[in-house]
Amino acid sequence: MCSYSQRKSSPGIAATTIAATRFAATCIAAAVALLLCAPVMPALAQNGVVAPAPGALKQDVAPTEFNRTEKLPAALDGVVVKEKVNHPLPMDVTLVDERGETVKLGQYFGSGKKPVVLNLGYYGCPMLCGLVTNGLVDLVKQIGWTPGDEFEIVTLSIDPAEKFPLAMAKKRSVIDALDQPAAAAGWHFLTGDEKSIQRVADAVGFGFKWDPAQQQYAHQAVLILLTPDGRVSRYLYGIRFGPKTARLSLVEASNGKVGSSLDQVMLLCFHFDPNAGSYSLSAMRLMRFAGIVTVLCVAGTIGMLLRRESKNRKLSNPNQPPTPPLPPQPA
Repeated sequence: MCSYSQRKSSPGIAATTIAATRFAATCIAAAVALLLCAPVMPALAQNGVVAPAPGALKQDVAPTEFNRTEKLPAALDGVVVKEKVNHPLPMDVTLVDERGETVKLGQYFGSGKKPVVLNLGYYGCPMLCGLVTNGLVDLVKQIGWTPGDEFEIVTLSIDPAEKFPLAMAKKRSVIDALDQPAAAAGWHFLTGDEKSIQRVADAVGFGFKWDPAQQQYAHQAVLILLTPDGRVSRYLYGIRFGPKTARLSLVEASNGKVGSSLDQVMLLCFHFDPNAGSYSLSAMRLMRFAGIVTVLCVAGTIGMLLRRESKNRKLSNPNQPPTPPLPPQPA
């Protein structure tokens, strides 16, 4: 039997417990509301309220082309990028690296490997390819990663007439501009015959064509991000690439194996907008993430308050004997 002084402290402890319970119930109700509202967001997105979260990339995306009211010039016929997300690359393709050694495309992919940025162009290009390469150099500087550490870069010439000495000269120029000597181990400059080049280009939907009038290849400016096992993950268009978009795209392509914890959190709250060509804040993902964080905080708060209450009980009843076990029930 507890004494009067011992029972006198019970109302304070009870009040603390009641307050903690009310606080926890309020937080749980808010979290549940967030989680229940999340499925409604795609419907709102269709009305232009927010951007919808993307679907899982588990199947090939249908080839897409720009809608135009006029026909493309004959020289540009077939010069489009037909996106083939999740499509595998031919790992058995034989190519030649900048040192003149025969290599298989598959050696840049596989278990334990990193995501790969594929850059298709040609080393003798008078303008566009150089602009894309310069944009890639600036991108590597901005994201703060080194090719060969967090990711690999494969630059493949689409001109079968180009050979490895030209690839080596281009590599030296690029590494000098990048000013990262260590990047030489992770940025590969390749050449190949017409059949091998075409197999790689077809696998990623990269269309190109020789223009005899201009004496140059016509093609689009695009970087293609590939998963470590050699599947298409993302397309980045243009000659300038946003560091946030590229970094999150690499984190996504690696399935979370590269990047910091902050990158992982940002990928939870952002999704790729194919129309804008960049990542944007997803309201549905943000609400789900907030709900998860709220539940974790509530669970931690309840656990802390329960431990504190248990400690206060022991301090207020130092001489109270432990509760005896219940007698066994008769059979």
